Amino acid sequence: MTAEIICRGIDEQTPSQDGVRVLVDLVWPQGTRRDGAPLDAWVPEVAPSVELQRWYDRNPLQFGEFRRRYRTELGDQRHQHAAARLRDLAGHGGLTLLTAAQDTGRSHAAVLAEWLTDTGPCDERRPDAGPRDQQRPDAGPRDERRPDAGPPTPRDTASGVPPAGRRAGLSAAVADLNAGALAFVMGTGIVSTALYVNGAGTASAALLWVALAGFAVLVPAYGWRLLRRRERFVADLLGPRAFAFLTLAISSNVLAARFVPDGHTALAGAFLAFGTLGWVVLDYGIPVALITTLKRGPSFDQVNGTWFLWAVGSESVAVAAASLARVTPGHVLPVLAVVCWSVGLMQYLLTAAIVLARLLARPVQPEGLMTSVWIFMGAAAIAVLAAVRLIALPPGGAVLSRPLLVGSAVVLWSFASWLIPLLLALGVWRHALRRVPLRYELGWWNLVFPVGMYAVTTHELGRVTASSWMTSAGRWEVWIAAAFWAVVFAAMAGARLRPRRTAVGGSAAGAGQGPPAG
Repeated sequence: MTAEIICRGIDEQTPSQDGVRVLVDLVWPQGTRRDGAPLDAWVPEVAPSVELQRWYDRNPLQFGEFRRRYRTELGDQRHQHAAARLRDLAGHGGLTLLTAAQDTGRSHAAVLAEWLTDTGPCDERRPDAGPRDQQRPDAGPRDERRPDAGPPTPRDTASGVPPAGRRAGLSAAVADLNAGALAFVMGTGIVSTALYVNGAGTASAALLWVALAGFAVLVPAYGWRLLRRRERFVADLLGPRAFAFLTLAISSNVLAARFVPDGHTALAGAFLAFGTLGWVVLDYGIPVALITTLKRGPSFDQVNGTWFLWAVGSESVAVAAASLARVTPGHVLPVLAVVCWSVGLMQYLLTAAIVLARLLARPVQPEGLMTSVWIFMGAAAIAVLAAVRLIALPPGGAVLSRPLLVGSAVVLWSFASWLIPLLLALGVWRHALRRVPLRYELGWWNLVFPVGMYAVTTHELGRVTASSWMTSAGRWEVWIAAAFWAVVFAAMAGARLRPRRTAVGGSAAGAGQGPPAG
């Protein structure tokens, strides 16, 4: 198919090069008048089935599974006829698929644009070519060496592996990699630090190795996705969860700070350099991209808890730089730590105002309140830890006075403590009162990190202020954080194994995920 096919939100501006603009939602968008709407046609027959769309609404982080199921649906006769109409419209000089979804890059319109581009004219010659569409586009040639290979064997399907092999399944998993996947490394790394300050050296070292293994696997996966799936990577970068990419820099800085007390200063410096570079690129790049793009949804509802990672990124540089400055000479690291702490503090205040305005001024559905809202507390906690690390610098190294740093740390710690009952109450409302299922999702690592960070912060703030009660409370909090890490890790392992057991039983139920907003 030679014509360009793109997707946009229906409320976005209408560049002249859009070509034919077609609404592909099943239901006409609320608030959009039919008379004078900026589109040329409406093809609801090509939208996902009601059942599939409802499933995706309940599991919005399961985009990979939604994409697979929708591509399967696109092989049936009803969708094939609707797709043929879209191809005809594309022949008039480009095609723009419109949707009312907030995150167009992870909507059915994006999957449809990808599918139309992949299938192209060959499916026009073969309107019954549905089974081909069930293959992921990144799975490579299917059975080219064996054109008569036929359907997959029971052995293939029972293992949960696509017909193209395990390599294709791995490729598909990387293509669908969540922008915030390195939250796993963040959470594991900070709990390792918490165990270290509590004297549990063996457990701390074990978690450090787990965090390093996750970092070694996920960072190359990010690079592969950027090189091989650049359009989808950019779509995530321009979506409502763009700030989740900062987990790349934050995780590196968390590991850098953890290496310092072990005496691995060279390794800590390398991780800090990588984290600082990532912070500079993303801390500026993400806001610039969101401000200048025309592809983002105009709705205020896209604001969510991951936006606090903007401030966490700056504070993570401050923590790592201040930790390393204590054991290395020079003035660069102390200045870097002070600047990043100050910048992160301002970013936290700005983000808190935006997120609170979103939560208080707009209706919040229980499905729309995600675990990432806990980063609200975690961002305050890491700002406290950064201040504590600055207090520990040699006299004159921190630039700022000790009373200012201590006062700021106490205020921020108090606010973080005040947030915990509020966030727990919202969790009870979501899961106990509104009965949203409590299932594993990647976002749970966004909760592990704040819990672990708060434990470290309480212990270290008590130490520098000579508050024994705070130090004792911090020691108990460390064990709570470690237990919570173990529960989430076990849930993650169970979620990874569950699809395989389900596949053997002959059904395919996706694991539930948390909603993207909040």
